[in-house]
Amino acid sequence: MDRIREWRGHVRGPRGHAYGWRDRVRTWGGGVRGEGDQVPDAALAGGIALLLVVATLVGPEQGGPHGPGPVEYALLLAGTLPLAVRRRLPVVVALVTAVCMTAYSVRTGVGPPTAFPVLVAVHTAVLTGHRAAAVAASVVFLSGDLVAGLSSGTGSGGLPQQSTGLLVGWFVAAGVMGVVSRHRRDDLRRAEERAAEAERTREETARRRADEERLRIARELHDSLTHSISVIKVQAGVAVHLARKRGEEVSAPLLAIQEAGGEAMRELRVTLEVLRDDEPPVSGLDRLTELVERSRATGLPATVVVDGERRPLSVDVDRTAYRIVQEALTNAARHAGPAAASVRITYGPKELTVQIDDDGRADPGAVPTPGVGLSGMRERVTALGGRLRAGPRSEGGFSVRAELPVDGSP
Repeated sequence: MDRIREWRGHVRGPRGHAYGWRDRVRTWGGGVRGEGDQVPDAALAGGIALLLVVATLVGPEQGGPHGPGPVEYALLLAGTLPLAVRRRLPVVVALVTAVCMTAYSVRTGVGPPTAFPVLVAVHTAVLTGHRAAAVAASVVFLSGDLVAGLSSGTGSGGLPQQSTGLLVGWFVAAGVMGVVSRHRRDDLRRAEERAAEAERTREETARRRADEERLRIARELHDSLTHSISVIKVQAGVAVHLARKRGEEVSAPLLAIQEAGGEAMRELRVTLEVLRDDEPPVSGLDRLTELVERSRATGLPATVVVDGERRPLSVDVDRTAYRIVQEALTNAARHAGPAAASVRITYGPKELTVQIDDDGRADPGAVPTPGVGLSGMRERVTALGGRLRAGPRSEGGFSVRAELPVDGSP
């Protein structure tokens, strides 16, 4: 039954490695969108500012109305350093950069390549979908360049009209590159959405198939076991009733069969509920006394000792501890021969210890052959990150000891 829950949890569980490639696509697309690119943008802004300042210092004397001075250098920095936040505030950066670099160009005539920071800002504005701001920044700077060229009489490459025409081509190219980058980013986003939809569809298909298989197993269990267990329980009940009616003493094995039949029906109903619906309440250490009483009724003397302060346990730990005791007592009744068993539950600060010892006929020198029961115990304990030791005792008999973390997590 626990394996069934684990199977369902695997189908419905948290997303794992299958999502890795999708996360890589998201990261790639995020790089285009500028998420997490503040450091490169800051480096770009600082590099452009340094380049323009150095070019101004080592370049020839400008022909504008003002040579480079504190105001001009302040305009250079104000027009380049905002590029560090160009992806966060594309409209503001485009307009501030265009106005500052235009003012610098008008004051100094034809200076260093002041169009470069404006081109970067225009490209970013187009990339983020603010085309009107990109056009406005371009018009502001191109108009300023033309005025600066006319006032100096040369322009940045000869005639003012030729200089401005060349810059128009560069600004058109920057806008086109922004449009292409935006389309590429949108394509990546759509590809990511299609991948997510395909993944969701696969999950739904897998979940539907798992649900269908669970329902099929539930039907098979109901049809094959419910009738047989019901017959055993009814027949045992009739035998007990007749014995009491005749005034005879009811034998302990017959009572054990009747009680075991009722317990089997209850466990089967729980299993079918797990297969058909969400997890219902399951057996835990609160039913340990009943479990030990049933073992005594089958002829296996058993005692229970609880050490430490009882406290609430997680559902998985509580259920696993109960199942370990149940399986160990069942094995003792089947294989130990005439024997007695002791159950010790120890509540530690970080773990719960469950130990079941019997004084049966297990050979201390024999190597235990793990069957389905022991394998199931080990799987449950390992799934919780605990430890299990099961084997013959040196003084004779068999011992099972499980140490489970109290929080139920590895």
